[in-house]
Amino acid sequence: MTQTRLSSASKEIVIGFDQPFCVIGERINPTGRKLLASEMAQGNFSRVEADTIAQVEAGATMLDVNAGIPLADEPKILAEAIQIIQGLTDLPLSIDSSIVAALEAGLNTYKGKALVNSVTGEEDRLETVLPLIKKYDAAVVAISNDETGISEDPDERFKVAKKIVERALDFGIKANDVIVDPLIMPIGAINLAGITAFRLIRRLREELGVNTTCGASNISFGLPNRHNLNASFLAMGIGAGMTSAIMNPLHHEEMTAVYGANVMMGYDPECRRWISRFREPIAKDGNIGQRRRLRRRIRT
Repeated sequence: MTQTRLSSASKEIVIGFDQPFCVIGERINPTGRKLLASEMAQGNFSRVEADTIAQVEAGATMLDVNAGIPLADEPKILAEAIQIIQGLTDLPLSIDSSIVAALEAGLNTYKGKALVNSVTGEEDRLETVLPLIKKYDAAVVAISNDETGISEDPDERFKVAKKIVERALDFGIKANDVIVDPLIMPIGAINLAGITAFRLIRRLREELGVNTTCGASNISFGLPNRHNLNASFLAMGIGAGMTSAIMNPLHHEEMTAVYGANVMMGYDPECRRWISRFREPIAKDGNIGQRRRLRRRIRT
C-alpha cells in the first residue's frame, strides 16, 4: 500500500490508500482575501493565527500555507508564517508557492517533513523544484499540466502525471512522495467532469500507485449550493480512491461527507471518529442529549 509520510517536529501523519482521508486546510491563503493579504504584507499575522486555530479545531489533518501577495517579499512572509503556525499547532504543513525562492525559504524554516505545493510538468519547473524536494526530503504535489496547458483529455493529464513521477524518480524521489493533482474541472462547464475525475483517480491509483489530491471546490465553481455539491464530490472521490484534498474544513457539509466516507470505506474502525465527532453530549445527570430534547419541546 502506498503511504506518504509527512511530519511536523513532533507529529507524523500518513496519507495512503488504507488511511482516513487527509483534509488539507486551505484557509491560510491571501488569494482573493484582500484584508489577509494586506495584513500579511505588513507583518500582521493575527488572522493567520486565527485561521490556524479554527482549522485545527474543525478537524483538518494538515494545513496549506500560501503567501502569494503581489509586490510583497513572499519568501520572507512565507517563512515567518510557517514559524508562527508551527508555534501554534503540531499539524504538518503544505508549503504553497509558485516562486522557487519562496519554497526554499519555507523549506529551510520548516521543522519536519513538509509537503510542497507544487510542481507541474514543464521541464524548467521540474529541474528547479525537484532538486529542492530531494534536498529537504519533502513530498510534492504534482499538478497534471505542462507547457501545453491543462488538457480536457484525461489521458493527456495521466501522461503528464506519469512524466512527473518518472522525473521525480530520476532525482531519487520515490513515487510515494509524489501526490498527484489530476486537476478537477468545473462540472457546471464540463458535464462529464465528475466521471472523468473518478476514472482518472482510479487509474492514478491502480497504474501509478500514487496518492491523489485536488482543490475540492473546483468541481462546483459557478453553481449554487456549492457546499453540498462539494460534499457529494468528496464522498464519491474518496470512494474512487482519492486520498486527500485541499479544502475548507470550516464547512460542515464537506467535513460530514469526509467523515461519512471514511466510515463507509472502512477507514474509521468501529466508527470511532464518527461517534466522537457527532454523538450527542452527555448532560451532567448522565442523560444523553437531555438538554437538546428539552429545547425541542420548548420550541414545539
